[in-house]
Amino acid sequence: QLQNKILILTICAAGIGGTFQYGYNISIINAPASYIQVFMNTTWRERMGTPLDSNMILLLWSFTVSAYPLGGLAGAVLAGPMAIMLGRKMSLLLNNGFVITAAALSGFSRMAKSFEMIMLSRFFTGVNAGVSMSIQPMYLAESAPKKLRGAVALTSASFTALGLVLGQVVGLRELLGGEESWPFLLASNVVPALIQLTALPWFPESPRYLLIDRGDKESCISALQKLRGTSDLSAELEEMLAEQAAVKGQRAKNPWELFQNPALRWQLVSIVVLSSAMQLCGNDSMYFYAAYVFQEAGIPQDKIPYVVIGTGSCELITSVTCNMIIDYAGRRPLLLGGYVFMAGWAIVFMVALSQQTQISWMPYLSMACIFAYILSFGIGPAGVTGVLPTEVFDQMSRPAAYMICGSLLWFNLFLVGTAFPFIVKSLAHFCYVPFLVVCVCTAFYVWFFLPETKGKSFLEISEEFRKWNFKTKTRAGFYKGPEEIKTTPL
Repeated sequence: QLQNKILILTICAAGIGGTFQYGYNISIINAPASYIQVFMNTTWRERMGTPLDSNMILLLWSFTVSAYPLGGLAGAVLAGPMAIMLGRKMSLLLNNGFVITAAALSGFSRMAKSFEMIMLSRFFTGVNAGVSMSIQPMYLAESAPKKLRGAVALTSASFTALGLVLGQVVGLRELLGGEESWPFLLASNVVPALIQLTALPWFPESPRYLLIDRGDKESCISALQKLRGTSDLSAELEEMLAEQAAVKGQRAKNPWELFQNPALRWQLVSIVVLSSAMQLCGNDSMYFYAAYVFQEAGIPQDKIPYVVIGTGSCELITSVTCNMIIDYAGRRPLLLGGYVFMAGWAIVFMVALSQQTQISWMPYLSMACIFAYILSFGIGPAGVTGVLPTEVFDQMSRPAAYMICGSLLWFNLFLVGTAFPFIVKSLAHFCYVPFLVVCVCTAFYVWFFLPETKGKSFLEISEEFRKWNFKTKTRAGFYKGPEEIKTTPL
């Protein structure tokens, strides 16, 4: 049982300074929004002698908010080279440098009378989240035994949801969400970073990275023994050696090489579709509507922040539930079920919004839709999407695949954040139609094209995709006949 404890502690040490920071930093910026805008105006007036007009304040605030996904995009691009050159564990440890820098900038911003420090802080926080969102699932999936791989990699989503909830709680007025304490709230992300820097060095590096990338068999066996104990490691080691032999002589691939390689066509299409859908399905936009719907349902203004915590808790509960069932239910049913239910709730939500003022109980239905939509997202798409790149790509392609996934995730987060207010303005109550289309199309893709990866070795999964890629190739092969005849000596 000691080895199970070591695996659990490795998960916690990686998660607390990893994807936890992504969720935490998304939610802590909401509580002090009005105070930061006042601070921007006051600082500008002290410098220039004139206050900012409301449009300029809004523009500066938009820059501050968008610095986070911009940093995330930079972090996602950085994650691949870091994972290859430094290793998975060392990358996670060094990644804390970004968040410590960010905490120092935001913590001293009021003292320095500089709102630019807050913008820069949000950028560095984004870089930290971008790196950890790619490297943490990779590190955990490579360290886990085959039968627990899905559940272990999925803890990344649970830590994101936990960060989201704790950020909402710490941001309450009674804690650090008050007017005087907002710099401490923005700098509080240094605590998880320090916990990870203290804890993670005690745990082993990814055994697969040590053997396949570094060619260090002894260190790999030592890491496996720490993680698995004295149980028979021969079968697992044999599987890793087979994968090492399969990629022998290859170097780690660059993202553009994945696009050029026909043997990776369907793997790439799958992660592009699913990574894009994760942000374009409208889950984050539900949080945008939450305060308005709760207000319409008659919840007092000062109590709304407490109810909003309930929405974050929904995501946490479902991601933990998904964690328990992923290696029994499989990946496909959870993804398929998640998107189908979200499509259904999107229709109900639009009907409820359109009847909000006509029928007295409609705000309560809208409220139920918000919780149901977030629950549906948490049960499948939220976690399974992050597990798939580890499972469908080999060791040499995996870091590049995560770079592509991460870049899409952050770009689409920025896109939805920018476009959603305009979608609401133009489509009003039917603003969820684009998200409904995304959910339906993704469900169709999962149903027809995504194979199940549950309980299979990385080589078995590669073989399954090779059949798909080969099938496409043979169809194209008929057209190459005349060319081949032309080149014969005859």
